[in-house]
Amino acid sequence: MTTTPAQEIPRRPLALITGVGRTVGIGAGIARQLAASGWDIAFTYWTPYDLRMEWGVEQGATEAITAELTKRGAASVAIEADLTDPDAPGRVLDEAESRLGPVTALVMCHAESVDSGLLDTSLESFDRHFAVNARASWLLIRAFGLRFRSAPGTGRIIALTSDHTVGNLPYGASKGALDRITLAAARELAHLGVTANVVDPGPVDTGWMSPEAKQSLASATPAGRLGTPQDTAHLVDFLCSPQGRWINGQLLMSNGGLA
Repeated sequence: MTTTPAQEIPRRPLALITGVGRTVGIGAGIARQLAASGWDIAFTYWTPYDLRMEWGVEQGATEAITAELTKRGAASVAIEADLTDPDAPGRVLDEAESRLGPVTALVMCHAESVDSGLLDTSLESFDRHFAVNARASWLLIRAFGLRFRSAPGTGRIIALTSDHTVGNLPYGASKGALDRITLAAARELAHLGVTANVVDPGPVDTGWMSPEAKQSLASATPAGRLGTPQDTAHLVDFLCSPQGRWINGQLLMSNGGLA
């Protein structure tokens, strides 16, 4: 009597998503969408950042996000990482790979964002913004490129950006640097078959907007509403799909036509 070998279950590709600290955040929305589309998910968070912000720490967020990803069929791992530490990006990739396998998509949603302008930004704040938003993003992209082993044409790098600079100097300036670093990867990692794009999600209310800001920004869009994490997640999902392979080296505005 002959037996038929058990059919091997295809392995899901792995996406590493940074900045997934709150269930209402854009990063969490992207993680849920990619999990539903067949990706396993490694994600980072940094509790001390939320402690400094007015919204505070969302208790149980990591466990809740992990449970949602599991419901969508994804294996997942949560990694706490201080991205001001230049060694953190390499450690994050190491842990993601050791737990879930090679990373195929790098989606960078992390950010340092503290409002200040030209005249009142401190040196410490300026340096911290560039360490997190620019330097850590470069180091993540570099580590990703150096160890990328997935099939050519499958690799993806996506960074979330912002065009807000007035009264928000260190954030906006460091996001501008992030744009240039990410778009350079579209050329410099072309030999690996990796695409690299930047997404500007426009005004998405994840708990930071005042009632006045909500009204003003909603009225500035043709649809008369704010963006949602799911709006951004749909675009990232497409860029990570085989159908999104031809879009490369672009800064994409996904802002509802914000005027």
